[in-house]
Amino acid sequence: MSARIPMIVLLAAGIAACATNKITGRTQAMLVSDESAAQQSSQAYAQLIGEAAQKRLLDDDTYELNRIQSIAKPLIQQAVKLRPEVQNWRWEVHVLKSDEINAWCMAGGKMAVYTGLLQKIQPTDDELAAVLGHEISHALLSHQAEKLSRAQMQKAGLTAGVLAGAMFGVNLGNLASIADSVATLGLQLPNSREAESEADQVGIELAARAGFNPNAAVTLWEKMIRFGSGGTPDWLSTHPNPESRIAAMKARAQQLMPVYEAARQGGASAAPTSPAAAVQTRPLN
Repeated sequence: MSARIPMIVLLAAGIAACATNKITGRTQAMLVSDESAAQQSSQAYAQLIGEAAQKRLLDDDTYELNRIQSIAKPLIQQAVKLRPEVQNWRWEVHVLKSDEINAWCMAGGKMAVYTGLLQKIQPTDDELAAVLGHEISHALLSHQAEKLSRAQMQKAGLTAGVLAGAMFGVNLGNLASIADSVATLGLQLPNSREAESEADQVGIELAARAGFNPNAAVTLWEKMIRFGSGGTPDWLSTHPNPESRIAAMKARAQQLMPVYEAARQGGASAAPTSPAAAVQTRPLN
C-alpha cells in the first residue's frame, strides 16, 4: 500500500494545480503561475537581449522595428480587452539578427522577431499581424506557464516512479531517460499542438479586431509551407498538420470577416491611446 503513496500525492498535486482558461475554457496544468512564468521570462529576456547587444545581433533597422511596433500595438490593445490584467505587463519587442524563420512572445509580453522571417518570408503588414497575433496569444493563453507546469509534473512523475520501483526492490533509475522521452512524446507534444491550434484561433481574432485582414493568416502559412517544401521549417515543427491547419484558418477567417470590416470602418487598427497597451524597446542596463 505504501508504494502507492508517491503516485497518490503526485495525482492530488496535479489535480490541485489545474485551472480553467477563461478565454478557451480548456483545463490547463498550472503548477507554475503566470506571475512566476512572467518573472522567469523577464530575467531570461533581459539576459538574451543583453547578450544579443554585446554580439551586435540586435537589428538596427529602425524602419522594421517601427513597423513591427506599429503592428503590435493594436494587437496588444485587443489582447488587453480579452484579458484585462495583461495591461500591467511590461511589453517589449526587439528584432534579432538571425537567419532562422522565427518569432515568439514569452509570458509577460516579451517579444522578438527574427530577421530571417522578415527577409525570407517577406510578410505583408497583415501577414506580420498574423505572426504577432499568434505569438501574443501564446502569452495571453498562459501557454508558457502551462508548459513549465507540465515539465515539473513530468519530472515529479519520473521521480515518483523510481521511488515506487525502489520500494519493490526494482531499480528504475536506468530507465528514467527512456521514460522521460516517452513522457515528452506522450504529454508535451500533443499539448504543444493543442496550444498552437488555440494560438491560431485567438491570434486570428486579435488581428481581425485590430483591423488586419484575417485571411492573411492563410497566405502567411502557405508561404511558410512553400518555403519549407523540402522539409518543415523549425517554427512549424510542433504545429498541427499543415492541411488541416490551413482549412481551420480559412474557416475562422471567414467567420471573422465582419469583425475585420467593422474594425476597419471604426479605425480600430489605429495605435492605442492607453499607455498600458504600448510596446517598448527599453534601454539596456
